[in-house]
Amino acid sequence: MSIAPYIKVIGRGKDGARPLNTEQSRDLFAQVLDRTVTDLEIGAFCLAMRIKGESAEELQGFVQVTHERCLPMEEASQVAQQSELGVVSLPSYNGARKLPNLTALLAQALAQRGVKVLVHGLAKDPTRVTTAQVFEQAGLPVVSNDHDLARAWRDGLPAFMDLGHLCHPLSQLLAVRWTIGLRNPGHTVAKLLNPFEAHASQGVKSIQVVNHTHPEYALSLTDYLQLTQANALLMRGTEGEPVADARRQPRFDVFLHGRTSTALSRAPEDGVLTELPDLPSSRDATETAAYVQAVALGHQSMPASIAAQADCLVASLQSLKAE
Repeated sequence: MSIAPYIKVIGRGKDGARPLNTEQSRDLFAQVLDRTVTDLEIGAFCLAMRIKGESAEELQGFVQVTHERCLPMEEASQVAQQSELGVVSLPSYNGARKLPNLTALLAQALAQRGVKVLVHGLAKDPTRVTTAQVFEQAGLPVVSNDHDLARAWRDGLPAFMDLGHLCHPLSQLLAVRWTIGLRNPGHTVAKLLNPFEAHASQGVKSIQVVNHTHPEYALSLTDYLQLTQANALLMRGTEGEPVADARRQPRFDVFLHGRTSTALSRAPEDGVLTELPDLPSSRDATETAAYVQAVALGHQSMPASIAAQADCLVASLQSLKAE
């Protein structure tokens, strides 16, 4: 097979390219993930989409076929079914470049509130400090399968899973970045994965944090969340991580079944900052992990913005449970 006909549609530049529909996108992305096409075609696809940008329907197709190739979560879903709240999915694909990576702190705060938390992402990045590294230094579970995830949840702990274990074909697509030097649609798809959506019919309530780094992405991601009737908290991430900036709370837009909930959403913190929270002095994984542990034990205060994000996610799950 070949994806050349699709590349001809999406590869005509910013003004000449046209979007694919959901079924075309499913076919295209399935061939890319399954590696039934050449490396040259995959590179062309990555560059064409990088220039054009993804439409909501294209993302819908891409995410659908990716979910079909994700690790089944049967045992973990059974644990989630029995929980009072449900699951929060945190996509962690950027890591820390300048600021401490506090995704593990958010995960820990949610777990302490009774939420089942799956953080998925890349275990290693040669240029940044990953959440997996912070998890390891903090003694939090880094798991590779459904059984170990379920065990971590039974112990009341959040867990990190590398994308290579959650969806190996997608992790291979993300690795193309190190060949061509640019991110590709796979990175957007990874941030939209919620492997527990498939278990909603079994009574599993789940919500995902969807974060963006540039304001224009908020518009396209809103279109996607509405189209797919998703349960999500949309926000501007900290250096691309799904955690609120510890210095100032960003805007939280909560979507339940694709519709914005004004009651649950929160306005951003405005005005001049009068004080800053006591944060790690560097982005070092060991120092960040020590800080996460200190906050969990009550030896240091939780940044107000991250506490607000955790509260917002819990309230959203409670709203889903009450339906």
